[in-house]
Parts: sequence; C-alpha cells; structure tokens
Amino acid sequence: MRMQWDAFLAAVRERGEYPSQREADRAARVVLALLGAHLVGNERAELAARLPETCALVLLNPLPAAEPLGPERFVRATAAWIEGATEETAKWDIGAVLSVVADRADDALMRRVLLQLPPGYDLLFGRPGMADAQDDDENDPDGPDGP
Repeated sequence: MRMQWDAFLAAVRERGEYPSQREADRAARVVLALLGAHLVGNERAELAARLPETCALVLLNPLPAAEPLGPERFVRATAAWIEGATEETAKWDIGAVLSVVADRADDALMRRVLLQLPPGYDLLFGRPGMADAQDDDENDPDGPDGP
C-alpha cells in the first residue's frame, strides 16, 4: 500500500525535528527533485512507486542532471535551493528526507539506487556501508545469499 503524503511529511518532520509541516514539505520537495535528477530507469520508477503520489511526481519530474553530483555537491545544491539554508542545515534536511525514502524501499532496491549515485550517498540515506555491501555481493561468486 502506498504511503500518503501527510504520513510521509509527518515522518520527515519527526526525523528532521521541524517545527512545522511546511518546513518538512519544503525540504522533501527540494531533496526529492534533486535526487530525481540523478536517478534513471527502473530504479527511479520503482522508488517512486513506493512513495506517496506527490513524492513520485517530484521524483519523476526533473530532467536528468548534466553530470552526477557527489554527496558534497548534492549538499551544496540543496542549501542553494532552500532559502536561508546552510550546508549544515542542508545535511539535516537531506538526512531527514532520504532516511524516510530509504525506509520505504527494501535493501535490494536501495543497493541498486546507490549503484547509480556517486560514492558516499549511503551516508546521506542513513545507510552507511550499504553500497560497500553491494560491492562485496558482486565479488562473491555465490552471490548475496551465499552458497
């Protein structure tokens, strides 16, 4: 069952400790739009299908980015799009939004999403080491589930 927008925002608001739903909404829309510009194909569509319709539209709407942004540049871009934000507050916004997004996806989808992004995004999603686990699985001849 697809999560509702209000429930998504409530989760972002709680994680980000925002004083209002409006601040959670602002952070969610900016972070999802920037993320959407960096994902393509099935992973983007599959992630969108697990989020509220409003999130899905924001995630699917952006044109692809001209070049991938590393995590530091993603933080700077987020800070630039949120009025009054600093890089420190942008990290907080990103963590609040992307950790809720990651909760809606299973580990397999998150690993595929992280493969599309430059190294370091696992930390932004609140899933440290998840990208490394994918690399380990690929190098294991028995695959992720063992023999």
